[in-house]
Amino acid sequence: MSESVPTDTTTTATPAAPAGAPADAAAASQATPPPADQLAAAKKEAADNYARYLRAVADMENFRKRTIREKEELRQYATGRLLEDLLPVLDNLALGLAAAKQTGADMKTLVGGVEMVLAQFKTALSGHGLKEINPLGQPFDPHQAEAISHQPSADVPAEHVMMVVRTGYSLNGRLLRPASVIISGGPAKEEAKG
Repeated sequence: MSESVPTDTTTTATPAAPAGAPADAAAASQATPPPADQLAAAKKEAADNYARYLRAVADMENFRKRTIREKEELRQYATGRLLEDLLPVLDNLALGLAAAKQTGADMKTLVGGVEMVLAQFKTALSGHGLKEINPLGQPFDPHQAEAISHQPSADVPAEHVMMVVRTGYSLNGRLLRPASVIISGGPAKEEAKG
């Protein structure tokens, strides 16, 4: 009888490489660059970021200067348009003054001419957004006028504007100067007799 020799069916396994680890040394050297290469790459990235930063700062400074220049040009252009509209008013004032200096000038004609020039001046200014605030006879509005006095009046209701001392103005809806007004205190109250 022959003896059977037990056979060992177990085999020795080599330990498995951890997950994500390179399979061989060549792959390991390609995945992680040596420290000198990492430092060089970081320095290049830092230099690129610094260059981008300097460009952004220069662009911002150029934008700021351009905005200031454009704003100044816009202001000058707007002023130029206003002055072009006022030149005919100046011409007419000069003509009126020359007519007033003539011997035998008619006062009624001069007054009429000055009134026409004033109307022309107001029209030119209103074309640029200027609006008069003249609240005569209206209820007092502290947002549009300032009261300089209260006076009794039998004709004007209490807290209504009875006289405009100085006309107010607004420019495109923004108050430039409030009107100075005198407000009615209503009919005068009689002193109680004692």
